Amino acid sequence: MRILVVDDEKNIQRTMMLALESMGHDGTAVQNGPLAIEELKADKYDVAFLDLKLSQESGLDVLQEILRVSPRTAVIMFTAFASIDTAVEAMRRGAFDYLPKPFTPDQIRHALAHVERTRRLENRVAELESRVAMEGPDIDLETENETMQKTLDVAFKAADSDATVLLLGESGTGKSLLARALHQRSPRANGAFVTVSCPSLSRELLESELFGHVKGAFTGAHSETKGKVAAADGGTLFLDEIGDLPLDIQAKLLRLLQEREYERVGEAKPRRANVRVISATNRDLAAAVKDGKFREDLYYRLNVISLRLPALRERVQDIARLALLHLQFIATHAGKKARAFSPDALAAMQTYGWPGNLRELRNVIERAVILSEGEVIRAADLSETIQPATEIRLGGQFTFEEIEAEHIRRLVAATTTFVEAAKILDVDPATLYRKRKRL
Repeated sequence: MRILVVDDEKNIQRTMMLALESMGHDGTAVQNGPLAIEELKADKYDVAFLDLKLSQESGLDVLQEILRVSPRTAVIMFTAFASIDTAVEAMRRGAFDYLPKPFTPDQIRHALAHVERTRRLENRVAELESRVAMEGPDIDLETENETMQKTLDVAFKAADSDATVLLLGESGTGKSLLARALHQRSPRANGAFVTVSCPSLSRELLESELFGHVKGAFTGAHSETKGKVAAADGGTLFLDEIGDLPLDIQAKLLRLLQEREYERVGEAKPRRANVRVISATNRDLAAAVKDGKFREDLYYRLNVISLRLPALRERVQDIARLALLHLQFIATHAGKKARAFSPDALAAMQTYGWPGNLRELRNVIERAVILSEGEVIRAADLSETIQPATEIRLGGQFTFEEIEAEHIRRLVAATTTFVEAAKILDVDPATLYRKRKRL
């Protein structure tokens, strides 16, 4: 694992570096919070050991800043001033674990093993949640949005080939659903569709998850694991959020794509796999290549066919149909009466910005179904963040801000994309998006 140590005592830094190196981990030591934040912005760290009492600052304040910059980093606090109060406060603020000084190498080893076990469980939960999500209504992939239709046209032409496909778009726009649809329309439909969530594990665990490992390859490897590449042999391997794939694993993935070969962790024998790779990301991979965080050769191998999925706020024409599909499915399985939306509920959903996209839409409807009693979902049944359109009219007693807000809502609902709406308003699309988020 990649581990950051934040402590202003040189002896502690040296001791930690020696212990981590002996355990096979890659460690970096810094003496204060600002340097720690610089490291976390420049590189991905799985774990951070953080002293609660630094000379110039409070470790609790640094903890919050670390979690803001790198929320996936597990922070383990340690201090010579151990007490129940500080332990509770550290955990309340998001610390993963807590070690009192002086600590032993065994305590460090156990703390890191705890992180690895937790990350494996989180990955398993994410995988199960993904499967449950797939057991939702059969999204028919029909659309009245021109941008989405063009994306689907290209996607289904590509389905018959073995070309790698890169799916781009915000979180929750349906990239995993489209990946599965591509698999189901391909000659590999009878093979496995295997998903790997790239940000969910440490580098070591992710490599093992992908390629498998042999017994004894590392501490805790009590039996061999085939890995998801082997599980996807003859089918499709879907790499979700590939922008988070560590650089050294990127090289191994490139070999798989170019030569169809890979090696299990702890084994020198090359193995072969016939997999079709579909990847997805909400990141700008071209920018990551320029920053040296993503391999250029791998980027071009993955980017044979690139498809961008529009955000739900850009697909206003589809919201009513998608909402009704989810409503009917959720209400049927929950044993509730709700079967339709009132006009004000539909208007509220069509003017809302949906930062969480399709995933947020499903959650909002599920909440509304649970809380409603009748057959019709009203605007009042929706989440508080989704406000219905107001009855603002020109010449009425309204402020300029209220009139502007309502005009933006209605224009966004009536146009196909934010770019089109921004052009009508004669503003930059980024400016319109910021204004829309504040509504």
